[in-house]
Amino acid sequence: MEINSLSLPSCRMPILLKDSHSGSPQQQNKLIWWQNEKGVIGGKDNSVDCSSLAQNSSRKRMIHQSDGSLHDIKVEGYMPKQTSLCVSMLYYTENGFFPQAQTLWEQLVNSSFVPSVQFISRLFDAYAKHRKFDVVIDILRYVDMRNFSILPDVYWLAISCFGREGQLELMEDMANEMASSGVHIYSRTANAFLLYYSLFGTLEEMENTYGRLKKSRFLIEKEVIRAVASAYIKERKFYELGEFLRDVGLRRKNVGNLLWNLMLLSYAANFKMKSLQREFIGMVESGFRPDITTFNIRALAFSRMALFWDLHLSIEHMEHTKIIPDLVTFGCVVDAYLDRRLGRNLDFALNKMNLDDSPRLLTDPFVYEALGKGGFQMSSEAFFEYKTQRKWTYRSLIQKYLKKHYRKNQIFWNY
Repeated sequence: MEINSLSLPSCRMPILLKDSHSGSPQQQNKLIWWQNEKGVIGGKDNSVDCSSLAQNSSRKRMIHQSDGSLHDIKVEGYMPKQTSLCVSMLYYTENGFFPQAQTLWEQLVNSSFVPSVQFISRLFDAYAKHRKFDVVIDILRYVDMRNFSILPDVYWLAISCFGREGQLELMEDMANEMASSGVHIYSRTANAFLLYYSLFGTLEEMENTYGRLKKSRFLIEKEVIRAVASAYIKERKFYELGEFLRDVGLRRKNVGNLLWNLMLLSYAANFKMKSLQREFIGMVESGFRPDITTFNIRALAFSRMALFWDLHLSIEHMEHTKIIPDLVTFGCVVDAYLDRRLGRNLDFALNKMNLDDSPRLLTDPFVYEALGKGGFQMSSEAFFEYKTQRKWTYRSLIQKYLKKHYRKNQIFWNY
């Protein structure tokens, strides 16, 4: 008979697992999860970086050899017997042998086992892969009952584990439990909440979560900014995206040009050209140096609006600032002229660009989410997929595309 959860003594933590498999939490059950009656719970995050530990740990699966030995999973820092039990348990868990994993866990618990963050991280990943969320909670209970110092890290691992699988209600319950137990909720945990709500929640849930993060004065991280922006872009909510970016603060230096580029994109997607130009000037005056993504956002808008003079000025500005055009830049010029049946003027349009360079694609992918890919870019990427020894240049790609473009307008009659 399969054992669905680890048998552990009871402790002060209540049952958190819900029957619902939905990733959307019930709004009325939410709390301000990093605030209690004494005020805000938070502070400087001095705990172990679980993310790097989890990424650096080996994830190779063991292979049963004829002699019964297990290989390729490294667990260090324990007594030899505990190391053997940990290695075996990881193997059984990752391969779905839960009764055997349960037996080994009981042996570890009875041997005064002190788990490491790395080991628990890998266990959580394995159980989450098989959607054994009740076991994740039971492991957390054990750490909480023994009052190990790694408890804040394990809470964060559990929240991240639930979030990656879209279990937003479990994630919310876990944070509420942290606050009621007096465990500090640090910036990385708050950012994890916003990240997973932006990936799996509704826009309203995401905005409410951002409001809670903002109230607690935590700084939103670069990865989370991208996720929130992507959620707005998917729903074509460009005005709301702009308001979010202004609220975060466009002058933040620690995220590079990301905020400014997203702001420019919010205007370019709606073809608000005056606002686009005004924000671009504001970006430069604020001390930010435009990059290839910045220029290509403008070039795509100019191309779609057939603003040839602005497009040429933008390319000259790129040359002046020593920004090398990429495939998207060339595509803006080619598509703009061909869409207006001005293909004969392409030589004049491209004379300031090096046609013999090897094609490169350096534009941030979020640009395609909002503006899509042009015909030249899609055609060129299709050529790249062919496993040929040919060395492509912009010149050869343009020649191929022109030939394809002119042929599609011809009518062939079958007699």
